[in-house]
Amino acid sequence: MFKKELLVFRQKVRTLAYVVTVHADEAMSDDDLLPLDLENVILTGEIVERQTDRETGELKYRVVGATLDGDSAEAVVKLGATGKLIFLTVYLIV
Repeated sequence: MFKKELLVFRQKVRTLAYVVTVHADEAMSDDDLLPLDLENVILTGEIVERQTDRETGELKYRVVGATLDGDSAEAVVKLGATGKLIFLTVYLIV
C-alpha cells in the first residue's frame, strides 16, 4: 500500500531534497533524535496511513520505521509545493 509514494519519499531523502519544520525539529530534540534518524525512518519504514490536512486539504503520510539505534519512530511527512519532502513531526514510539 502506498508503494509509489514511499519510493518518492525515499528518493527525496537520498538526494537530501527535504526540509524539517520547526515543530519537527523541536520534536526531534525532545526525543534526542538526529537528522540521520529522520532519514532512516523513511528509508526503513512503511506508510501506515494517509491523512488529509484539515486546514489545507493537503495529503500527509504517517511513516513508521527505525532510528539508527533500532528504536521504532514515526514521522509525519508531506510533499511540498516545491517538490521537497517536508517533515511535519517525528517521535519515538514507546
